[in-house]
Amino acid sequence: MSKLYDTPEFIRAFLDEVDEQLQLFEENILKLEQNVNDSEIIKTLFRVAHTLKGSSAAIGFEKMKILTHEMESILDKIRSGKIKVVKPVIDVLFKCLDKLRTLKEEFSSSGDNIKADITLILSELHKYMLDEQNDKNDKDSQLLKETMNAEINEEFTLDLEQQIQIQQAAASGLNVIACKVKLKKDCVMKSVRAFLILNFLNQLGTVIKSKPDFLEVDDDTDIENISYLVMTQFDTEELRSKVLDRMLEIDSFNAYSYDLSLPQHQLANDCNKPKSDSYEEQKNIEIKNKANQTVRVDIGRLEKMMEMVGELVIEKSRITQIVSSLHERYNSDNAFEDLEEISNQISRITNELQELVLKVRMLPIRQLFSRIPRLVRDLANSLHKEIELVIEGEDTELDKTIIEDLADPLIHLIRNAADHGIEAPNERIKVGKSPKGILKVNAFHQENQFILIVQDDGRGINFKKVKEVALKKEIITPQDAGLLSDNEIIELIFKPGFSTSQNVSDISGRGVGMDIVRNNINKLNGVIEVETDEGKGTKFIIKLPLTLAIINGLLIKINGEIYALPLSNVIEIVRLNENEIKKVKKQEIVIVRGKTIPLIWLHDYFKVFREKRSRNIIIVILGIAEKRIGLVVDELIGNQEIVVKNFSSYIGKVDIFSGATILGDGNVACILDIAGIVKMVGAKKTFMTDNLM
Repeated sequence: MSKLYDTPEFIRAFLDEVDEQLQLFEENILKLEQNVNDSEIIKTLFRVAHTLKGSSAAIGFEKMKILTHEMESILDKIRSGKIKVVKPVIDVLFKCLDKLRTLKEEFSSSGDNIKADITLILSELHKYMLDEQNDKNDKDSQLLKETMNAEINEEFTLDLEQQIQIQQAAASGLNVIACKVKLKKDCVMKSVRAFLILNFLNQLGTVIKSKPDFLEVDDDTDIENISYLVMTQFDTEELRSKVLDRMLEIDSFNAYSYDLSLPQHQLANDCNKPKSDSYEEQKNIEIKNKANQTVRVDIGRLEKMMEMVGELVIEKSRITQIVSSLHERYNSDNAFEDLEEISNQISRITNELQELVLKVRMLPIRQLFSRIPRLVRDLANSLHKEIELVIEGEDTELDKTIIEDLADPLIHLIRNAADHGIEAPNERIKVGKSPKGILKVNAFHQENQFILIVQDDGRGINFKKVKEVALKKEIITPQDAGLLSDNEIIELIFKPGFSTSQNVSDISGRGVGMDIVRNNINKLNGVIEVETDEGKGTKFIIKLPLTLAIINGLLIKINGEIYALPLSNVIEIVRLNENEIKKVKKQEIVIVRGKTIPLIWLHDYFKVFREKRSRNIIIVILGIAEKRIGLVVDELIGNQEIVVKNFSSYIGKVDIFSGATILGDGNVACILDIAGIVKMVGAKKTFMTDNLM
């Protein structure tokens, strides 16, 4: 690899660009499958392959360069109409995409030590060439072109502006042609003749460079061989014909299509723009690009920035608490009023900075949704089903770290919908449905939450079948089966090892999918709800906080210790008399607004005494999915912004806590994990059953 490009910054830029180009390639293959005659899509695919070839060549990534070159060849034949776009061609393009992603991942982790084999995919590409002779001619032509390119590279030294011109020409559909002109020996004033040819070529296009440079040549210099690099709409034969028809005293004129790989590959993004239809449109695009200038920032830096903002929020809370305390003590002192004003100003600035950093961390969910069309296509082909995908809310923003952790649950839900939910075409026709099933994925914000919905119009959940499978796998007992409510039956699909699939395949049947979904959502402090209608379809609703770094919390006291509860899980707070507490099957419950709420005393699990009181009991009603539990607390302190601090590896994972936070007075408070509390209490067999709710 060239030392010029063997730097961490350049490698990161290269990998980022490969990710962008591969995503663009995937999107346009999917579009091409639906619109096989769309020339603009084919041109876009060709440009992506060309960009990747130039980038990989610049970085010294030989296997990617070779593969993208062959992809360029087949796309060129598609573009010229020599190869028809049929399903096998689409399939081989997808295989190329997958191989490029494999190469990229290996390069990212191993550098030059690439073990992935590209011979099989290259042989598949070669099958689509018209015939062996055409293949040979293409290769001979390519060899001649590469030889010519090498000679021109040695002959010309192009500056940055000229490199950009070439890339813009390629992106706009213009040809870049290298011309070799030999003047007749008896030509008088050869330098003038060469200059006339230059002017004529400028009428046919734009001369990027000439060798020799006529600005540095005297009129009486004896020139015989001249080279020109030209951007033009004409091909090599048309250009050659026009020059020889008009220009005299030329002994020979050779023209070659010139393919220059851009040395600084990161320029490709700027150059890979479609040609505008008018000057005004191009001008508007340039203004828009200037207005939306962006830079790539390493996520590690954003994480550090978020940590520092978190520390600032903690110190802001401390200042606010101290000012409040001093104000009560010295209420009439003007100095403390000034201090209070300063404290309020710091709070305002901190809040604005916090909001800004959070926005920087937010990304459109499009990044995640872009993986879905290919996944659904492959699932439909594998399962021999017809599936129409509807995606909404691609611009809805979510914290980058949450987006990454949401990928697995989303993929499991989609695979589950395609395999278990949507029926085969003949089965759908029998029940009066369209043969094509609909899978809808939607994202939106609701209050301070991110909502993700995965919905299908398939067969829905068969409660009887779910109970039969649960009994067979001994997840429930025969006695329990008759007492289960609909909500409890739905909960069974999230149990480890549960699966209604008869066969184990690469799509489903191992009984781990929905269990993984529930666990991953819980780790994100989210909830998952299920709505189903047998014969009509199923809807999975995922609710997540917008960010996990700083949350609003409710501070409570239990036996003198302060704990924090995520405010998003707090439904309401009630005070009830001890006489209103009842017992059902040894479980304490209360009735709130006509609903039965089981009570949890963390005092018992912390092995501390329940506080004796003559007054009412404070109960915080907490919600997770459709469940409601009542947490008994000794004292309410109030709401506060909580900066979440994860426990160190020395402490490890504690199910009942999701982390800790530093309070305004400098003390540490543990953050209670609602899902963990439910799990812990359930493990001790004192947790409520859904029929109590």
